[in-house]
Amino acid sequence: MSLKKIRLELARTHEFPLGAADRGYEFVAPLDADGHLDRAGWQDHRDRCAVRRFWAGEPDERGRLIHRGSGWYFHYDGMDAEDDEPIFKFDRHTFKVGEYVSVTEHDGEQRPFKVVSVTETR
Repeated sequence: MSLKKIRLELARTHEFPLGAADRGYEFVAPLDADGHLDRAGWQDHRDRCAVRRFWAGEPDERGRLIHRGSGWYFHYDGMDAEDDEPIFKFDRHTFKVGEYVSVTEHDGEQRPFKVVSVTETR
């Protein structure tokens, strides 16, 4: 298990037919050798599993990757748990460049994001 910095960018949507590199997430998470989230690794390093949401024209939001019940969420500093952003089947995804994940954002819309980089953390 190693901690990785993962960058997701908005994939093609009706509003953004080419996707959008200035809208997305960067987060740190433990991945196993196959590129899947490692829950045990998260439990050991949850304090290092930070997330930054970036969205053109809006201030960045910062918080943590959390696991609650059977799901994974992005939780932002200063926000209540009901504002957490659930990530659809996050534990089943392979975090490799070119793969896709879906995040349900604050506005209740589920949007697709493309994995554009996975790098080692320091």
